[in-house]
Amino acid sequence: MSGVLALVGGAEWREGCTFDADLLERSGGREVAVLPTAAAYEHPEHAVEWATRWFEGIGAKVRGVMVLGRPDAEDEANAAAVRESRFLYLSGGSPMHLRSVLKGSMVWEALVATWREGAVLAGSSAGAMALCDPMVDPRGGAFTVGLGLIEQLAFVPHHDTWSPDKAKRTIALAPTGIPLVAVDERTAVIRSTDGAWSVHGAGSAVVFVDGRETGLDALPG
Repeated sequence: MSGVLALVGGAEWREGCTFDADLLERSGGREVAVLPTAAAYEHPEHAVEWATRWFEGIGAKVRGVMVLGRPDAEDEANAAAVRESRFLYLSGGSPMHLRSVLKGSMVWEALVATWREGAVLAGSSAGAMALCDPMVDPRGGAFTVGLGLIEQLAFVPHHDTWSPDKAKRTIALAPTGIPLVAVDERTAVIRSTDGAWSVHGAGSAVVFVDGRETGLDALPG
């Protein structure tokens, strides 16, 4: 048993992200803990500010959990903030940095435990990519090791702005039998507590297995 999981295709916390209100409702609370880890080198405070403005509009407060480097990920206060949250949100940025900071850390263990106990967890762009294993390497579109919260699934964000050449390469390089879900900006694929997946938001999502389009039922439950 685990909580709701939302994998967002990027351009988070703006008009069209209608799913955020539902995620908030499912969390049973009125506060969102935002980890701008992936944006550590891209003014992470701006990600928290953006999230704050967005969630204030739907009746929630935002708490920035500033896990930006490895020492922050091993900080008990940050791990406690994660454990106390009912709605955790990983921002976009660099999936490689996010993975290196969180992998095997105290904060990561707290995040996984909190989600498995029923908290809502959302990741956008890099945040969604790193939660999966294998993980798409944004530097060339190939595959590498992710954090593995969801195994046997790869995630591609910004599908509506994806270049045809990169799309073709990533689909061709996907490991045999592994579903690759490509999601538009301001759109989320959401896994409910019963393991069923659905698409919400402004755009659409496409699932590929072995280079062929298939349905959401190919995603791991």
